[in-house]
Amino acid sequence: MTLIHQGIRVAIVTLGCSKNLVDAECMSMILENNGYTLLSSFENADVIVINTCGFIESAKSEAIDMILSAADYKKPRGPVSYIIVTGCLSQRYPDEILSDLPEVDAVLGTGHYGDIHKVISSLIDPSVKPIRSMVSNAGGISHLTAGRKVSTETYAWLKIAEGCSHSCAYCAIPIIRGPLVSRPMEDILQEAGELAEQGFEEIILAAQDTTSYGMDICGKRILPELLSAISRIESIRSIRIMYAYIDGITDDLIREIKSNPKIAHYLDIPVQHASDDVLKRMGRRDRADDISFVIQKLRREIPDIILRSTVIVGFPGETDDDFDELLRMLEVWSFDRLGCFVFSPEEGTRAFSMSNPVDSDIALDRFERLMSLQREISFRSNQKRMNSVVTVTIDSVSEDGIFYIGRSYGEAPEVDPSILVLATSNELKLGKRYRVRLVDCSTYDMTGVTTDECSQ
Repeated sequence: MTLIHQGIRVAIVTLGCSKNLVDAECMSMILENNGYTLLSSFENADVIVINTCGFIESAKSEAIDMILSAADYKKPRGPVSYIIVTGCLSQRYPDEILSDLPEVDAVLGTGHYGDIHKVISSLIDPSVKPIRSMVSNAGGISHLTAGRKVSTETYAWLKIAEGCSHSCAYCAIPIIRGPLVSRPMEDILQEAGELAEQGFEEIILAAQDTTSYGMDICGKRILPELLSAISRIESIRSIRIMYAYIDGITDDLIREIKSNPKIAHYLDIPVQHASDDVLKRMGRRDRADDISFVIQKLRREIPDIILRSTVIVGFPGETDDDFDELLRMLEVWSFDRLGCFVFSPEEGTRAFSMSNPVDSDIALDRFERLMSLQREISFRSNQKRMNSVVTVTIDSVSEDGIFYIGRSYGEAPEVDPSILVLATSNELKLGKRYRVRLVDCSTYDMTGVTTDECSQ
């Protein structure tokens, strides 16, 4: 640390997914360790770092809007001297950002999060040449060992790998984040232990494909072994798995989820479609029968499991019959939670130039029809959980004070609905776990009341 860093105030804003959030938390720790002061808002910042998502067109638009909003705080109108863009958008379009958005002073790619302090230092120190761009190989995990300034309160994300070695036709992630790079298990366990020491009882595993963990370092999937090792950290009460691929949900993984009381009976499985023709064009390795087989096995072995998925509508060549097959199979699979995206053609992917594009109005109509069906499925799923008693972590209080807002094993933060716990004369503590009876439900949220039993 040098004297020039003292008093420099930096605000970091993060867009996109949980994996981006982890990267931002690592940058925060690096900056703090190098003498910078971190702020939660733009108003009094000297430097603004915008950690972007560039996965689909809407994410790019959001990132550009945020950059322009940050520019309103730049001198002479505000206190901000420098704007730095990091993350997925800067990895894909570094030159375009610098040429088309003169408000931006520097860009940092996904392989250089650990260099954020060097870039800022070069901008504020008049004795050195400013670094305007650090973008080379995509991805990397070196910054993950620097520690994190965790921004969530009742849970913590734990990134176990970076990048993706799948070759889905629509996806730009391998371009942006590089191939799969699994973190050494000892590094993950060290970070999990540090999170536990900070008081985090719920750990959520994240990667582009968590079930591929280990394939690049030992030639086999070792997520079950990792889960077992993390669960031996005494104060960790819950481990949640996100971003699991069908072909990685092995018997060993199912057995570990079923037998290990610390692993949430919850899986996020992005299946993307149900028509075999569309799945083939997408470059997906599984087919509808494979998906059905795994879902049936999961529900047979773990009857109370909650399943989440995502699908894409409007992929090039998707016919009415393909879409009807998707609707039919969503009824069969009955995911408790489902997200849907309208296909976004991304430069550099095989799908970008595919023939037979689907008209945007048709794609949007399919999106609306699909989500209408999913609302019915989600409501039925909630009804099945009525009168059951679940352990709920309290995350916050509603603005009107009527409800505490929490989650059980069946609700992942940020992407799933909540459990609304009626406020009573007994005050509930944020971050603590309570036994709650589910007494009412809507399409997505459920309402509950605390029972006499309390799990702390």
